Amino acid sequence: MIIDNRLLIIQRNLLLEMDHEQLKNRTKEFAHRCVKLCFALPKTDLGNHIRKQLIKCCTSVASNYRAACIAQSKPDFISKLSIVVEEADESIFWLEFITDEKLLNEKQVAPLSNEAKELTSIFIASRKTLKDRSSEFLVAGKASLK
Repeated sequence: MIIDNRLLIIQRNLLLEMDHEQLKNRTKEFAHRCVKLCFALPKTDLGNHIRKQLIKCCTSVASNYRAACIAQSKPDFISKLSIVVEEADESIFWLEFITDEKLLNEKQVAPLSNEAKELTSIFIASRKTLKDRSSEFLVAGKASLK
């Protein structure tokens, strides 16, 4: 267990150092994997509802992160990153709901659930860092776009 925790910490430190292109690719891959999982859901009213909701939020993680990368300002980037955080967290909810309702087995869902949690952590940490640093750029009452 200690070894697993150490590997996870090392992995998270490496993930925090990812550049924008790597993170764009990672969020896009997450969306692809979620969509594939959605096609394994049962063709019931509940399965169809969850399929639509999960596809919507997981693809939104990737598309809104791309939008954040071309933001016009730091406040705009932080705002768009907040949407990414919300959508990643919603993905966690739906993935948990799938296993709670026993629509798919936990082995099928766990890797995506873990990825959603890691992405959420990364984006929350990034947003916090940017917010903390934003006060460094205040000059004479105006925000600098450094």
